[in-house]
Amino acid sequence: MRVFGLIGRSLSHSFSQAYFTRKFARLGLDDCRYELFELASAHELPALLARQPHLAGLNVTIPYKEQIWPYLTEVAPSAARVGAVNVLEVRADGRLIGHNT
Repeated sequence: MRVFGLIGRSLSHSFSQAYFTRKFARLGLDDCRYELFELASAHELPALLARQPHLAGLNVTIPYKEQIWPYLTEVAPSAARVGAVNVLEVRADGRLIGHNT
């Protein structure tokens, strides 16, 4: 099972979980699920990654778009240009790559 999700604070308003759950079903991606991960601070990211060994990627929302930079292994040019990360790619080898779409 590959796990994707959204990190941020106060995510009750987010439509992301419903959107991606429907999208995965429509595409026949039965091995994927999408969850909401509310973090009280960006410092909780390493613990989240440790608890979720099948995590493959995260969308990042406020207030963590800049705050997760210290945890990144790499920053894609798209994120470097704007100084913010809204997609976190979690590689099987443990690398964390920040993107901005």
